[in-house]
Amino acid sequence: VFARSAERKTARTAQVKVTSVRCEEPAAALLLYKMTNTYRDVGVAGQQDEEDFVDILEERRLSSDLGFALRTFSPQLHKGSPPCSSAELHRAVLESQYLRYVTKEVAMETGSCEQEVREEVCGILGEMSQNLQLRFIRLMAYMMTKVFKTVFSAIFVNVEGLNMLQQATQENPVILMPNHRSYIDFLVISYIMFSYDIPVPVIAAGIPLAGMKIVGEILRRSGAFFIRRAIGSDRLYWAVLSEYVRTVVRKGFAPLEFFVEGLRSRTLKSISPKLGMMHMVLEPFLKGEVYDITLVPISISYDRVLEESLLAHELLGVPKPRESTMGLLKASSVLQENYGSMHVNFGRPLSVRQLCEGKINRCQYNLTPRDLPQKPSADVQACVSWMAHLMVRIQEEGSRISPWSLMACLLLQTPATVLTEQGLLWHRLTEKTLWLRRLALDFGAHLNWP
Repeated sequence: VFARSAERKTARTAQVKVTSVRCEEPAAALLLYKMTNTYRDVGVAGQQDEEDFVDILEERRLSSDLGFALRTFSPQLHKGSPPCSSAELHRAVLESQYLRYVTKEVAMETGSCEQEVREEVCGILGEMSQNLQLRFIRLMAYMMTKVFKTVFSAIFVNVEGLNMLQQATQENPVILMPNHRSYIDFLVISYIMFSYDIPVPVIAAGIPLAGMKIVGEILRRSGAFFIRRAIGSDRLYWAVLSEYVRTVVRKGFAPLEFFVEGLRSRTLKSISPKLGMMHMVLEPFLKGEVYDITLVPISISYDRVLEESLLAHELLGVPKPRESTMGLLKASSVLQENYGSMHVNFGRPLSVRQLCEGKINRCQYNLTPRDLPQKPSADVQACVSWMAHLMVRIQEEGSRISPWSLMACLLLQTPATVLTEQGLLWHRLTEKTLWLRRLALDFGAHLNWP
């Protein structure tokens, strides 16, 4: 983090390490090389300047929680279009020419009746789809206010970033791309959006959460749609998921939120991005179905994550427990502790149209009907991978470093024999932490210092 901050502060140049694309064609390899050296132009534009953060819990501590949840919620709609209900979205996906084409092909390949395949599509869509309802958003707002005021001393957000996001939601389809450090990441984002009268996002979540009794249904009606972890070669499921995501993007009635890393980071370090969902959200732009798409990187930083004990056990090799309502109730002991503060940094919105300018040729999509499946070319794959890594990079640069992170860094660098036999004097640890703080500031890092 310090090294990258130094690059931004001095030369303002950097390279994005792209490792997940194989470029067998020389032209694609050359394109990938050029893109890894163009971070200077878009990285600076995508990064927020140093600014003040406001604590959204400060007002909540002085007012009624019920009054906050029941207040008038009046978000500005995308280009004045009316909200799209779950039933309308469901119908649009089922009636799409793309899904009809894939349904016929799967029926021919498997020798099944087309009606049977159609029923399977309906089952997949019913398992997956969200059912966003305002009354459940209000319920979540009330519950989360109680929880957040108990476990966090403050939740800081940058208002300038929220103002730019609010403007972006009125102009183009918006894709929210937060880093993933805790189960509550997506709850915090929705809570902030509700607080500032911004359309609540539709959220891509793992299918295990849908299996939690009561909780799963509340999440579904709060905007979550659920995706299986392992899709593999299930062509039908992939077709339903991709058409569902593309329809949400095309209609633009709400921002779409997904974690580009795919999984929670167990070490709080960034994970190499997964490209499947990234391809899906960008395809409407590549095929000319929307004029532009806006990407919003979001950096979430914690003093302490609520699952710190669980993550420690997982790093020691203990299997991850299955998500369940009973497990959630047993974990209610976290409400008795203080997890410090949280920083949510909304990055500057980035235009996909500008990011892709001069890097890919979209004319190739005019050679095939939009409703037919089309494998992306090597240059498109390279561009998508580059954008995914760029989002992760901006997430890292927008993060805040806490004193506890610096102390943990020092303890990890201390030989085990010193810790177990001699111990580390408190004044010595404090002295080294302050030295590391000065070093971090010299390199331009963002610190969350009490």
